[in-house]
Amino acid sequence: MTITDALTVAQLASEESRLSATPMMEQFIEIKAANPDSLLFYRMGDFYELFFEDALEASRALGITLTRRGQHLGQDIPMCGVPVHAADDYLQKLIGFGYRVAVCEQIEDPAEAKKRGGKSVVRRDVIRLVTPGTITEEKLLNPGDSNYLMALARIKGGDRPVYALAWIDISTGVFRVAESELQRLLADILRIDPKELIVSDQMFHDVDLRGVFDVLGRVVSPQPSVLFDSATAESRIARYFNVGTLDGFGGFTRAELAAGAAAIAYVEKTQIAERPPLGRPERESTASTLFIDPPPALISNSPAPCPVRARDRWSRPSTAP
Repeated sequence: MTITDALTVAQLASEESRLSATPMMEQFIEIKAANPDSLLFYRMGDFYELFFEDALEASRALGITLTRRGQHLGQDIPMCGVPVHAADDYLQKLIGFGYRVAVCEQIEDPAEAKKRGGKSVVRRDVIRLVTPGTITEEKLLNPGDSNYLMALARIKGGDRPVYALAWIDISTGVFRVAESELQRLLADILRIDPKELIVSDQMFHDVDLRGVFDVLGRVVSPQPSVLFDSATAESRIARYFNVGTLDGFGGFTRAELAAGAAAIAYVEKTQIAERPPLGRPERESTASTLFIDPPPALISNSPAPCPVRARDRWSRPSTAP
């Protein structure tokens, strides 16, 4: 069927929308509003259903049938679904395209919901956030490839801003940090080839970095600036590793701590109740990096040389739509 438009998250979250929603739709809207940057897999029986803009996106990406489920605010509700037993296959495709998925499950027995009254809805909540850089399931990982989540932090002050990168592979526990500069930032990111790069909302809209983010495309994920707070960075990292101070971890700059803490905060956010074991952060020095010219077809407008260590090979960033 042909449905090209859907209500946005902002429209769904409006007072008019909530007052006119059915109990099930009201629950969906509440959960979706809490996960606006993710496709929401909403469990209904043996299927994960997607609605509104999520349905349009998923049906195009996965090539699955788009249908409708009634109306809301006078507009058709686009809907599509995937069977629960095959969900990992569809998740793998969506993650490969750079999407982030919030998996919402029923968290109570339907019989308990019935006890609350005929119109009561089974309680549901997001039990896992699946993002390109925080995959833990072996089935969703590409064998032999690193699966890095990267955080970019910036500290302003002095003659010029100081940039730092932190990258984590949850599947192996690798945790690295390093400083960078604006002129070589894109090259440094491409050298690591992260599956996901988180940046602060403020930095995401910075015109000085627009060229970098345009090249990276869907890999970049803007996040609340509080995740990158350098004032609380050291204590956040210490809490994760259950230590009082980072004195035994080595020396890190303020920017490196901010990037490392942001990466940890995002891991905690996506893993919800889990705390994956990570190695202690290790500082990578630019002295161990060899600079060569980047492939012109890949970065035609990059002014900086591209860093590649002798054992690394060039990797093309995600070009998913």
